Formats: sequence, C-alpha cells, structure tokens
Amino acid sequence: MSKLGSIGARLYRGEVGYDFIGKRKIWYGISILITITAIVGLAVRGLNMGIEFSGGAVFTTPKTSVTTAEAQHHAESASGGHQAVVQQLGDGALRIQIGGLDTKQALPVQEELAKDLKVPAKDVNTQLVGPSWGEEIANKAWLGLGIFMVLVVLYLAIAFEWRMALAALIALIHDLTITVGVYALVGFEVTPGTVIGLLTILGYSLYDTVVVFDSLKEASKDITKQTRFTYSEIANRSINGTLVRSINTTVVALLPVAGLLFVGGGLLGAGMLNDISLALFVGLAAGAYSSIFIATPLVADFKNSEPEMKALAKRVKAKRAAAAAKAASQEGAEDGPADPEDAEDGAAVVGPRHQPAARNRGRGRPSGKRR
Repeated sequence: MSKLGSIGARLYRGEVGYDFIGKRKIWYGISILITITAIVGLAVRGLNMGIEFSGGAVFTTPKTSVTTAEAQHHAESASGGHQAVVQQLGDGALRIQIGGLDTKQALPVQEELAKDLKVPAKDVNTQLVGPSWGEEIANKAWLGLGIFMVLVVLYLAIAFEWRMALAALIALIHDLTITVGVYALVGFEVTPGTVIGLLTILGYSLYDTVVVFDSLKEASKDITKQTRFTYSEIANRSINGTLVRSINTTVVALLPVAGLLFVGGGLLGAGMLNDISLALFVGLAAGAYSSIFIATPLVADFKNSEPEMKALAKRVKAKRAAAAAKAASQEGAEDGPADPEDAEDGAAVVGPRHQPAARNRGRGRPSGKRR
C-alpha cells in the first residue's frame, strides 16, 4: 500500500487526525481576508466585460508579423479612441476586440485595420455583437444561478437538514466571490465561457461538500445516546475520514485545468481558453477549501448551539473527568510506599484512620498457648 493510501486508511479509522474544527477560527479568518480582498478588487478595478456583454466588434486577421502591442495601437487609432483588446491566436493570427462599435463604424475600422496590418481587407473577418444580446445572456445566467441555489438549498434541507443547507449555501457564495474577485484582480475578460466555468465550479464544490456531509450524517446518527464524542469531534472525524478522497479528487480535477490555463492560454497563446480555465482553476481550489475548512465547521457551530448538543458536551466532559480521576487514583494506589520509611511517612499523612489497625496488630496471642 502506498504511503498516501496508508495515511488515508489511518485517517478513516480515526487513528490519526488533524483538528480542523478546533482551529476553525483560523480558517474563518483566512476566508474573510481573501473575501475582503476579492470584494475590494471587484469594487476598485471592476470586471473586464467582453463584447458579448458590452457590445462591439471582433476582427480576426490572417497570420501577420505585427505584434499585439502594435495591433492594439492601430486598432485604437482606427476606431477613434475606443479601447481594444488584442489576442494572438495559435497560428499567428490576431483577434481584435473593440467595444462600442456599431454597424456603420465597423466597415471603416475594418479597412483601416487591414491597411495598418498590411493584409487584404477581405481577409479580415468581422463579427458584430449588440449589447442587447449580452444583456440577455447575463440575465439568463443570473436566472440559472438563482434557480441552482434554490434547488441546492431545498435538496440539502430534505436530504440532510437546514443547517447543512445553510452552510453549503455560504460555502458556494464564498467560492463565487473569490472567483469573481480573482477575475477582477487579474483583469481577464469575462465572456460566456466564464459564466459556464462559474456554473461548473458550483456543481463541483457542492459535490465535495455533500461527500463530507454524508459521512457526518452517518457518524452522528443517535449521537445523543452516547457519551464518547461531542458533535464537533464527530464532525472532525468525518472531515479526516474523507480528507484523502477530497485531495485526490481535487488534484485530478486541477491537473487538466492547469494545463488549459498555463500551457494552452500561457505558452501556446490560446487566450480564449483563459476565459473558462481561470474560473475552473480558482473555483475548484476554492471549492475544495470551503468544503473542508468552511462548510463542515459552520455545521458544527450551528449544531453546537442546540441545547441537546450542549448537554451532550457536558456529559462527555463529566465522563472524561471521572475517568481521569479514577485513573489517577489507581495510579496512586499502584505507586504506594515500598519501604518502612515511606510507610511511616504515608501513615503520618493519612492520620488516625490507620491507628486501630496498628493496635490490632499489637494484640497478638501468646505463642504456644491455647484456650
């Protein structure tokens, strides 16, 4: 068995473990810090919305020796100062996006670009996108997100309980906020592919959370009938029991996404892959983090506020205190005095209770005489 598999088996059996629940305030603090950073980035820099949402024109040129910086300068000059986004495609072609252009403005810009880039005008492909189309996509995305959230809460409330549904909802909002904030900080363009990526990571994050919740539900069944573990301890055992599985699932999912993001989008210059790959990469990592460090600790906090769980914690604490006192008394009895001097010291400490026994020992019968 591999070393990781051996650790996973020991975690599952409860032989080893990490106190995730006990250190939950640390994880809460880290999440709050990351979330605040994401919100500040979103408020200060905003999202770089693609032309699918803002409207404009997309010009795709054939292979050219002009650099992206030069093409951006030519595009902004030809469009009269409109902001241009230039991406180099894998075959050396350029994809130039210019927002705010209408049909009348697109044709002159196409001809000017062809002249500056030294390519035939007929080889420059032009695609116009109206802002109403992007607004429709955005509205449908928000509607789909809202329906998804409602269905998730209803399912978890029925399959598990409302506390787990609330914790999962908070974790999903946490993942969305971080992913959108990273987009704002990095400055990547938001396209329909980004929306698809966001909806995809919600499903993955929910899957990882449900795995832990299912283990917790099974382990906490009839929890109030025992006095060995508190709810927090059982929740911690559930996290440790599924930890290796969560790590393996996350790593396997992140590897191909990292290939899309860093190899496809970075080295090969396929910029369009960044739209979906960044959302997937950040969202998958945030989802794995939230299912372990946020969702389950929140459930433990919600449950520990119940009177039944408070009473259980008191019973467990009292039982452990009694067991510790009994063990200490037994250890003291086993480590009693072994020599006469220690015995005398022990008798002096104990007091008069041992004196009758001493007097009785002194009343021995005369040897050899019988009545």
